[in-house]
Amino acid sequence: PAKPKENILNTRLEFAEDPVVETAEEAKEPAEADINELCKDMFNKMATYLTGELTATSEDYKLLENMNKLTSLKYLEMKDIAINISRNLKDLNQKYAALQPYLEQINLIEEQVAALEQAAYKLDAYSKKLEAKYKKLEKR
Repeated sequence: PAKPKENILNTRLEFAEDPVVETAEEAKEPAEADINELCKDMFNKMATYLTGELTATSEDYKLLENMNKLTSLKYLEMKDIAINISRNLKDLNQKYAALQPYLEQINLIEEQVAALEQAAYKLDAYSKKLEAKYKKLEKR
């Protein structure tokens, strides 16, 4: 008797230990319409993915642009602050230069007062010696 020809993938194999083992079904090529639909779906999803990637990149560049603008504004503020500091420093230097002659006079007066103080101490010491001599002579 001739055995009917069987598809290996659709058969059930019987083993001594395992009564029934099933195998996978034979792979079939999808119909032409299915392939076209799958291609359209793939291209639509790829377009959506690429659009998302480009949008994310565009947003990153917009963020960098905004950060650069803010940084530029901060540097302009710092420049204005530095200009004000420089102007104030020049004003202070001019005021110090205007006060310099008076400061020199104060230093000169201070030196003269110190010399006068030393002379006063010497005079005081001399007057004490004279007083002591006078008292000594008076006792005689």
